[in-house]
Amino acid sequence: MRFSTQTLLLQLGVVLLVVLLSGAVHAWLVYERIGDEAENQALTLARTVAADPDIREDVQAISKEEGTPPASVLAAGPLQAAAEAARIRTGALFVVITDETGLRLAHPEIARLGERVSTDPSVALAGQEITTRNTGTLGPSAGAKVPVYAPSSGGVATAGTIVGEVSVGYSMESLSKSLARDIVPIALTAGGALLAGVLASFLLRRRLQRLTLGLEPEEISTLVHDQVAVLQGVDEGVIGVAADGRISVFNAAAARLLDLPDATGQDWATANVPAQLKQLTQPAARDAEAVELVAGGRVLVASARKAWHRKEDLGWVVMLRDRTELQQLTRQLDAVGTMSTALRAQRHEFANQLHTIAGFMSIGQHEQAKEYLARISATGPLKFPVEQAELLQDTYLQAFVGAKSVEASERGVALRIGPETLVRGHVADPQDVTTVLGNLIDNAVSAAVAGSATERWVELELLDDAGQDSGTLHIVVGDSGDGLGGLEPEEVFAEGFTTSEQPVRPGAGQGLGLALVRQLARHRGGDVRVLETGRKGGPGAVFMATIPGVMGRTTDGGAEAGTTMREDSSG
Repeated sequence: MRFSTQTLLLQLGVVLLVVLLSGAVHAWLVYERIGDEAENQALTLARTVAADPDIREDVQAISKEEGTPPASVLAAGPLQAAAEAARIRTGALFVVITDETGLRLAHPEIARLGERVSTDPSVALAGQEITTRNTGTLGPSAGAKVPVYAPSSGGVATAGTIVGEVSVGYSMESLSKSLARDIVPIALTAGGALLAGVLASFLLRRRLQRLTLGLEPEEISTLVHDQVAVLQGVDEGVIGVAADGRISVFNAAAARLLDLPDATGQDWATANVPAQLKQLTQPAARDAEAVELVAGGRVLVASARKAWHRKEDLGWVVMLRDRTELQQLTRQLDAVGTMSTALRAQRHEFANQLHTIAGFMSIGQHEQAKEYLARISATGPLKFPVEQAELLQDTYLQAFVGAKSVEASERGVALRIGPETLVRGHVADPQDVTTVLGNLIDNAVSAAVAGSATERWVELELLDDAGQDSGTLHIVVGDSGDGLGGLEPEEVFAEGFTTSEQPVRPGAGQGLGLALVRQLARHRGGDVRVLETGRKGGPGAVFMATIPGVMGRTTDGGAEAGTTMREDSSG
């Protein structure tokens, strides 16, 4: 049996029990009230009869005689007539008059005259009034017993000698008939309450099924355990938005990726989450659409799906995946690919030089071969097309910038090192340097290619504070492009801005470079900003990046050697 059915039956049982108990108590109270009214009515009638002067005189007269008159005499006497008249007039079951010994002087049944009453008259004969419910010769009744006093000379009742008692009773059957008349509203009320309880139970059952989606308690318990295990055990962020617009799920991964506190219970429309996520849950949004955004210094891929259960709208589920490491790895691979291309060109050039030396040797031109080897030793087997590369002392920066210069040269852009460049330390965090420096160089090359200037160039200046503990690397990148084209400096850091001539495609990683490098630098305590907005025809925009904690110190010897090399190369 389903839990909802069990609940319904239990509710119906409780309602039925409550209605029956309430009806029974109500009926019993009504019965008691009717009985009390009958007793009070009997007491009033008994007092009236007992106070009648003629009845008191007649009872006193009979009490003074020796013995009790026969039934025929009593039946024709004034007491029998007075008692029957009172009984018929009031509808009582009986009006009985006795003498001081409890013998009947008046009774509805003539045959019982002169006999002792069936109920105890001692209380009334002792001078006390009493109401009773008992069963006598005429059946069950509710009545009262009142003493009859001897009349005084003035005819006024006094607390004198008791000469008899009056007993009045009303039939319990008549009380039951009265109860039957009064019980109809009680029954109708009880029936209405039972019907309302049954209807409320069915409505509650339907609401319970709707709230639990028709699931049993065991299934709900299992789902809760599974939800906690899954939502807290995955690296992806999960945000559940209920159909009423309230955030019902906000797992720890979502809080970590968005760098926000737990937003469970907040209204989705006003919650402090990126606007791109809210746009995904708009009615016009497609389920398959995904967006990339930068939040908390990370590149996130977000997607949203509509949740349904048996045609019931449960709201939205927003998924967040971290692509920061993938973006950084992609840029590192791009740099490695560029350097490998340069190495292949170097290998090809080196092979050509070996063939040239072999040619000189084969024809006996040994002196020319020596001169050629001397020139190769002085210049190296291949020079990167980057101007003033000797200003960079760090081997990683030399290789990376050299590789970028090859890539820029293939696009017709000259990459050169500015004269203010001075790097004395070594790169301690190549990953962040690659991300920031690579983005800025790539954007500058794209701007130079798209610019209207005839001479296309990108100038790079790097400066570190190797003598300090912060290990900060300062990067300044300028180009020959047409500048920001009237845009405000902050607009280029918005998500979606790109220097690419191709339109931004969702999920392609475009439009996130500048936003990503700024958040990455700020996460380290630095920043990326625009120094010059540039102008059409060149020079273009100038960007400056400050990245703390990415440079390490070198030994003094290394620093001195680097300085000497720089002086030699510049001399």
